[in-house]
Formats: sequence, C-alpha cells, structure tokens
Amino acid sequence: MSYELLLLVEVKKHLIMPPRKNISDFSPQLTRAEEEVMQILWKIEKGMVHDFLKKFPEPKPAYNTVSTIVRILEQKGFVGHKAYGRTHEYFPVISKNDYTKSYFRNFVTNYFGNSYKSLASFFATEGKLSMKELGDIQKIIHKEIKKQKGGKR
Repeated sequence: MSYELLLLVEVKKHLIMPPRKNISDFSPQLTRAEEEVMQILWKIEKGMVHDFLKKFPEPKPAYNTVSTIVRILEQKGFVGHKAYGRTHEYFPVISKNDYTKSYFRNFVTNYFGNSYKSLASFFATEGKLSMKELGDIQKIIHKEIKKQKGGKR
C-alpha cells in the first residue's frame, strides 16, 4: 500500500465516529459556520454536500469549505454519514431540540450564574420586550406554575 493510501485510511478512521447516545457527550460549542451548516442539515434531515450548498444564501461558500465543515462536525460527533462509494450522505446525530437545550443550559450557566431568575430579569428589564410579549411570558409562567402544582399532589 502506498504512503498516501495509508494516510487516507488513518484520516478516515478518525473522521468516522460512532453515534453518541447522550447529549452530555456533545460539545455545545459550534462556530458560526458550523452552526449554519447544522441548521441546514436539521432542515433537510440528510444530504450530500451539494444538497447543503443549494440551501446557502448568496454568496454561496465553496464546495470544499462546506465539505470541510461537515467533516469537522462529524469529528465533533454532531454528524454521521452513510457511504455510497466515494460519495457520502450526511445526517444529524444530535437533534436540533437536544442541541438547543444543551446550548441554552450552557448559556445560562456561563452568563447568568446558572440562574434562570437572573435570565428572566435580564430579558424583562434589558430585553426591550413589549407589553404584549411580557403578558405572553406571564401567561406561559402561570400555566407552568399550575402544571407543576397539579403534579405535586
């Protein structure tokens, strides 16, 4: 086997990761470009690099750029693939909902001292919320309070 082929085999071993079972196994930190690719993948559910490119707004990134980002996402455990010869069909390993929960928990911990009360206070005072938005939030909170009180009987 040639050196180049051996190197390619080694690189492929590191790029193909088994699916992760637990949300805590995922690093919630994605770059803006990685997050943009994941948003597209969550929308299309599965696809090849050219499918991703179709969904990007103009100016579209280069094919190689998107391909590299997808491989990085695969290394991070966010994306898996199914091989069809030299072509790969990619799919999300983590759902958008699970990522959102993990990201938001991390956000609250890092910026609000793990206090949802501080987060709510920030948005109520600094978030420039309209009276309607504040009322809607109040209704959601009251509904959740009733639900939690009902479950504790």
